[in-house]
Amino acid sequence: MKHIVISTGPEVSGKTISQHLGLVRGNTIRARHLGKDIQALFRNIMGGEINEYTKLMAESREQAIDRMLDEAKLLEADAIINVRFTTSMIAQGAAELLAYGTAVKLD
Repeated sequence: MKHIVISTGPEVSGKTISQHLGLVRGNTIRARHLGKDIQALFRNIMGGEINEYTKLMAESREQAIDRMLDEAKLLEADAIINVRFTTSMIAQGAAELLAYGTAVKLD
């Protein structure tokens, strides 16, 4: 399976971009879990990291990246440049995490 380079910058170090293939994106929408909300509430009162939400966001980022990579593979891209993440509230207790960038071919 071909490895696709992911870069948050406008280029891939040591490589020349030969073609821009277009926008690729991946997203996921996650809802909070009531049980985790209760655990998070206690942590919020006591202070410290809310591990339940940290784990939820990490899983969401990975899923969004995987979906973005799937789109890049369909375009036969070698890399994705200018990768960004954005989060938006969809409904009470549900948020979307979007990963996007530009698929490119490298020389």
